[in-house]
Amino acid sequence: MDYIFLAATPLFRGTTPEEIQGMLTCLRAQEKKYEKGSMIFRAGDTVHEVGLVLSGSVSIENDDLWGNKTILDRVEPGRVFAETYACVPGEALLINVVAAEPSEILFLDIGRMVESCPNACGHHSKLIRNLLAISAQKNLNLSRRSLHTAPKSIRGRLVAYLSDQALRQGTRDFYIPFNRQQLADYLNVDRSALSSELGRMQREGLLTAEKNHFTMSEQSLDDYR
Repeated sequence: MDYIFLAATPLFRGTTPEEIQGMLTCLRAQEKKYEKGSMIFRAGDTVHEVGLVLSGSVSIENDDLWGNKTILDRVEPGRVFAETYACVPGEALLINVVAAEPSEILFLDIGRMVESCPNACGHHSKLIRNLLAISAQKNLNLSRRSLHTAPKSIRGRLVAYLSDQALRQGTRDFYIPFNRQQLADYLNVDRSALSSELGRMQREGLLTAEKNHFTMSEQSLDDYR
């Protein structure tokens, strides 16, 4: 276990690697490995553990009755998932959690995290504060996605998402965490239609796109719409 890595994660912020080593026993930590495409949690499951990604990444997905998939989030190393459901006993998941690539996940018992343990461990308050901050950040991310998918046109959604990525990364030349299908799922549009619109935008000189690498031109934002 890489305790230095864990100490740098948002969940364990403010604790030392030595402290974490003792905390993992208290939290009944379990490390599991998953192959790409493996289902970690399925819609309808109830959970009592928080998952922390050690390596790889997981995709938070929603499938409707017709098999249409919407990607809600991509969880990278150091981030957690399922904490909201774990905090509400008996609440069934509305989403699937899938390994987007070969991944290692650390599972932590939520009950031991939010309640005082028999060992009188003094780190629970830090974990609770960190968990609250993580939850608040995720609410902001959901709000951001709502803004990305609010425009009615595919071009409008692309402009909203790519402009936000350029702003957050501080450059017009950037990479996004999605492949073409995942981007279509995230924006809730058809992949072929998305590819066609990207092609038109490239022909118009608005951007260049190669896989998940994008370069936005210096034209006015109005020219993109």
